[in-house]
Amino acid sequence: MARIQVGDVFGDFSLKSHTEAVVDTEALAGKKILLSFHPLAWTEVCARQMQSLDANFEAFLSLNTVPLGLSVDSVPCKKAWAESLGIEKVDLLADFWPHGGIASKLGIFIDKFGFSERANIILDKQRMVIFVKVYPMRELPDISEVLDFLR
Repeated sequence: MARIQVGDVFGDFSLKSHTEAVVDTEALAGKKILLSFHPLAWTEVCARQMQSLDANFEAFLSLNTVPLGLSVDSVPCKKAWAESLGIEKVDLLADFWPHGGIASKLGIFIDKFGFSERANIILDKQRMVIFVKVYPMRELPDISEVLDFLR
């Protein structure tokens, strides 16, 4: 599937969070959403990526944006990982079943590896894509770049 582009409409979806609650983006009406994809939990760059979301949570809220961390890991895995990292504010969503379903719809799932690319995708209030950046696997996304874009 082709990678989603700026201007495409993605729509709403729901996935379970590391808190075991279902996060339905339809309930986030009127807010922008940052979908911050990381390949796998329990890896150094992915940990730093999710910690940067949590550390900047209030800044995102002030910009009317809800940051969400996503990977193909299961809910129990995400829960244990969030606890180990001290993630307290950001929902870490499990794109576990169907395996990588949301990443696949966005065109960022890597079939040969079974996980997503590292990417930041911002959806506006109408769920139209307004920002897409895919990063090299071992590169930590620059959170200030995303915050600057939102400003």
